[in-house]
Amino acid sequence: MGIEAYLDSILLNFITNAIKYREEERQSFIEINATEKDAFVVITFEDNGLGIDLNENGKKLFKLNSTFHKKKDSRGIGLFITKNHIESMGGKIQVSSKVGVGTRFTVFLRKA
Repeated sequence: MGIEAYLDSILLNFITNAIKYREEERQSFIEINATEKDAFVVITFEDNGLGIDLNENGKKLFKLNSTFHKKKDSRGIGLFITKNHIESMGGKIQVSSKVGVGTRFTVFLRKA
């Protein structure tokens, strides 16, 4: 259950982030999976990109204007908006990440 424009925005943000923050030294991938768990549709977005140091940046991960890599087109808006879209539809988001290994975002959206 959700708002179509929000779902489009969520998908676009995770896919473009996986491309933008890929590790240049290895073959990159993004894997997207969806399952049902209890009252939620669970969508995972996993990549083998640069990763995020959650010990250093975890508390500001979804804050407005927070960036974690030195990319000239990074604005620090995408994850902020994405989290707000998810939560406005009654969902939640979790993240696990390791620098140099990659990141996994897990999105929980309420089933209709």
